Amino acid sequence: MKRMKLIQHLATNGCAPLREGKRHSIYINLANRQTAPIPRHADIDSWLALKICKELGVEPPSER
Repeated sequence: MKRMKLIQHLATNGCAPLREGKRHSIYINLANRQTAPIPRHADIDSWLALKICKELGVEPPSER
């Protein structure tokens, strides 16, 4: 999955960037205040995208 597609999915589900680290961006779910790091790679494995969504309490993206 492309990183930008995952970020767009998180944004539509109420998540926003909290801060930038050296190798990761930290995102927060504004509804439940849970955070998760997102690596700065062009491609993110599908299992990692599922893990990030689970940490943030967001439904996983449908890959079409």
